[in-house]
Amino acid sequence: MLNLVSILIGIVSLIFAVIAFLPLLGWANWLIIPLAVIGAAVGLASSGNTGRNLNLFVIVVGVIRLMLGGGIL
Repeated sequence: MLNLVSILIGIVSLIFAVIAFLPLLGWANWLIIPLAVIGAAVGLASSGNTGRNLNLFVIVVGVIRLMLGGGIL
């Protein structure tokens, strides 16, 4: 059950991360990354790995986008 919750959090975070790839929306990653961290924590508490891995992927995508935009854009 916790794995399903983690997957849902990861999917929502990934959708927002794709939207945040648009120019001038990179600041949204400052909100997406903590949401994905919460999803990864929930995924750690579950028996499956899928939710945790999805959230870790979203965290990496968000951090790379922040690095490309200089932390703001």
